[in-house]
Amino acid sequence: MSERFSFSIHARDGLARTGKITMQRCTIRTPAFMPVGTAATVKAMKPETVRQTGADIILGNTYHLMLRPGAERVARLGGLHKFMNWKFPILTDSGGYQVMSLSDLRKLTEEGVEFRSHIDGSKHMLTAERSMEIQRLLGSDIVMAFDECPRADGDRDAIARSMEMSMRWARRSRDAFDAGGEHAQRAALFGIQQGALDEELRRVSAEALRDIGFDGYAIGGLAVGEGQEAMFATLDFAPGQLPEAAPRYLMGVGKPDDLVGAVERGVDMFDCVLPSRSGRNGQAFTWSGPINLRNARFAEDQQPLDERCTCPTCATYSRAYLHHLVKSGEILGAMLMTEHNISFYQQLMQAMRDAIEEGRFASFARAFRTDYIR
Repeated sequence: MSERFSFSIHARDGLARTGKITMQRCTIRTPAFMPVGTAATVKAMKPETVRQTGADIILGNTYHLMLRPGAERVARLGGLHKFMNWKFPILTDSGGYQVMSLSDLRKLTEEGVEFRSHIDGSKHMLTAERSMEIQRLLGSDIVMAFDECPRADGDRDAIARSMEMSMRWARRSRDAFDAGGEHAQRAALFGIQQGALDEELRRVSAEALRDIGFDGYAIGGLAVGEGQEAMFATLDFAPGQLPEAAPRYLMGVGKPDDLVGAVERGVDMFDCVLPSRSGRNGQAFTWSGPINLRNARFAEDQQPLDERCTCPTCATYSRAYLHHLVKSGEILGAMLMTEHNISFYQQLMQAMRDAIEEGRFASFARAFRTDYIR
C-alpha cells in the first residue's frame, strides 16, 4: 500500500487484533468506532467535542449530503472537512443503504437506483459512478463502493443476484474512483462484501472483491434485523474470507456487546448511530449496561451516570440533573447524554485495544459480558 493509506497490525489475541491505519490526515487506532455525522454533524455535539472523546475518524452520509446541502455546494465551500470544521479522517458511505431503504420511492436497475428525495420528492439517479463523484466532491478520506443491501431473510436466489450486481457495481466503483485524479492519490477505497447470512455467497463475494482489489473491506448486509445470534454466526466465517492484511469494517454495528463480540471475531472498524440517537432519547450506555434516564428512580439519584467513566458528563453532573434535563426536553440533556455515550464507546474501544496488546482479551470479554446487563 502507498503512503496515502497503510494498515499495520501491532498485536493479536486469538482472532482479535489491534493496529493502526495511517493516512495523511491522522492515524486511526483499531479497533475503531466511528461516530456517525449523517448531515455533516454528529448530532448534539461540536466537532471538537467529538475529537475530545477519543474519536480518530467520523462517518458522513452520501445520500443525505447529496440532497442537502448538495455535494457540489460542499465542494465550492472547500470540502466537507472545512465545511464542518473536522480536521481528521472522514469515511463516507456510498448512499446505497439509504436509497435501498426507500422501497416505495425507488426503481432499481443494473445502471443504478432512481429515487425520489424524502425531503421534497425531487428525482435523482445514483450510480456507482455518481456515488464516487459525490464522495470525491465531499473530499472523503475513505470512500465506500456502491452496493445494494438486500434483506437478510430474503430468497437465496434474490440475495445471490443482488450480491452479483453489487460486485459488478464494485468494479465500476473501482474504475470511477481511480479516474478521480488528485483525490484518488490521497483517499482510500473500501469494497463491501454481501451475501446476507449465506457462507457460500459471502465467499464468492469476497473472492470477487479480492480480484478487484481494495484498500479495506467492509462486511455489509448485517445489523438489518437478523439478531445478534445470526450476526455472530455470520461473523464466525465472514471476516476470515476477507484479506488478512487489510482492515475489516462491520457496517452499522452496534450495541457495546455487539462490538466486543465482533472484535473477538476479527473485525477492526465500526460505525453506528446508536450512541448519539440513544443519548438524544435519554438512554445512557454504562459498563453495567444501558440505563434510561427518563425512569423516575433517577429523579433524586446523585450518582454519576457511570462511576467508571472518565467523560466530563460523568465528572460533573448527577443522574438526577440529567433526569431533569431529559424529562424537560432541554437541549443540554441531549448534548450531555450524547457526549457521555460517544465517550463510553471510545473508552470501550481503548479498553479492547489495551486488552489485545496485553494478551488478555478473552478474560476482558468474559468480564465485560458478566457485568454488562442488556
